[in-house]
Amino acid sequence: MILAPTPYNISLAASAIAAGKMIGLPTETVYGLAADANCPNAIANIYRAKNRPSNHPLIVHLAPQADIALWARQIPDYAYQLMKAFWPGACTVVLPRTQYAGDFITGHQDTVALRCPSHPVAQQLLTVCHQLNIYGVAAPSANQFGRVSPTTAHHVYDEFKHLDDELLILDGGACEIGIESTIIDCTQATPRILRYGLITSADITRITGLAVTSDMTSASNKPRVSGSLTAHYAPKTPIRLCTVDTIDTLHPRVVLMGRSPTTVCSAHYQAMPNDALHYAQQLYATLRHLDTMGYEEIIVESIPNTDEWAGVADRLTRAAATFLV
Repeated sequence: MILAPTPYNISLAASAIAAGKMIGLPTETVYGLAADANCPNAIANIYRAKNRPSNHPLIVHLAPQADIALWARQIPDYAYQLMKAFWPGACTVVLPRTQYAGDFITGHQDTVALRCPSHPVAQQLLTVCHQLNIYGVAAPSANQFGRVSPTTAHHVYDEFKHLDDELLILDGGACEIGIESTIIDCTQATPRILRYGLITSADITRITGLAVTSDMTSASNKPRVSGSLTAHYAPKTPIRLCTVDTIDTLHPRVVLMGRSPTTVCSAHYQAMPNDALHYAQQLYATLRHLDTMGYEEIIVESIPNTDEWAGVADRLTRAAATFLV
């Protein structure tokens, strides 16, 4: 059931979470499948609904007034700098966990991932939850595991309309950012990016004054953070990346997602923005649309190899990896 984000409906959704149920929650990145982060049964329902392996850790979403120390310990100064600069927003920090952060939310790891979303509906929902003594809400992307994330309420409905219990979905409009948050490991002397997003390495260095490293690898049986598997974010239609010099060899039964609208080829053409921000906003919705069109393959014009485009490139590379043999 898709609901307008009125104060009454937000309270209704918070009450559902307090009762151990899941809801569809808009954030500025993507829509999440949200439940009480301190309720094992509710979290188990998320894993079951998404067909998500239970050892994949979840991100805990916090209200602006939340006490970080309830969830995390040994918090370095640079982590506080990042939270001050980017919270609320699309920044997830990974920190040593407290006992309050249960194994069922952390994938049995010794760290917990935390963020405070900036979407006004998410903020209102988390604030009401906080008043109900729910001090964190898990909200992984509201889609079947490994598939394209949802960026509208209708995407969430399409994913979970089969559930026996009718899922309450708060409609916050199309997501402003469109790809998941940047995840930053704050357990070492300097920050390390574990998943690229809108916030770049340069942004992190600007705030902390520290050099930034990255680690996109993850053991397939125990990923460190959400969205770090080699194959992820995939549409049902096979997807492949290609360079501009191979575009003219494409055949009519495929569709080309490109940033060069003057390109001439036999394939159908799906124009995409030429800047990273707007490309990210449209990426998942475009892939979902193309999935309905009956193409044999989605071909994507290669993405610039720059810090600004790292989040988009990460999502497309992992999506394409799903179909490599």
